[in-house]
Amino acid sequence: MIGENLVKQIEFIKEIDKIKYIQRRTKLLNSDRNENDAEHSWHLAMMAIVLSEYSDVKIDLLKVVKMVLIHDIVEIDAGDTFLYDQNKNHENTEEELKSAKRIFGILPEKQAAEFIEVWTEFEDGISNEAKFAKSMDRLEPLLQNTSNNGGTWKEFGVKYQTVYDKKIAIKNGSTELWNYAEKLIEDSVEKGILEK
Repeated sequence: MIGENLVKQIEFIKEIDKIKYIQRRTKLLNSDRNENDAEHSWHLAMMAIVLSEYSDVKIDLLKVVKMVLIHDIVEIDAGDTFLYDQNKNHENTEEELKSAKRIFGILPEKQAAEFIEVWTEFEDGISNEAKFAKSMDRLEPLLQNTSNNGGTWKEFGVKYQTVYDKKIAIKNGSTELWNYAEKLIEDSVEKGILEK
């Protein structure tokens, strides 16, 4: 006899396979191929593990990894909103919350509640873990754009101040990673791949 929880968990696993088809605007490092959400989430999880020593405060690394792995699952329904989109707010949590409830709701009730709680904590960005997870989420595309001669900055005419204002969130999770990121932004202006 196969348990009801296992059936729900397998259905969830099959459903989240769709994240592999959600294309992001950002290209892979040193590439002209767009990254998908699954690749992005995996990369953030690895970054969190490798860079956790740079968190300004003690964090629960497992919780951070959970956050970065599940934060974009909602885009299966809600779609990916480009960080620099002029028409749609990147913090579209109402649409995403509806998606979170549907997708995580496939899981057994207790697990669904946990996933929604972790996702909401990431979105709120208040806890130490959420601040560090968001630092990873803002740092990765910065690394990509600097490796691609400006990448989406050039493609969509994104200027220095907009990049700076969006990326300063890195500082909330790590002063040292922000110092590194800020230098990358300034160097990008000097190299002519980010317009001031």
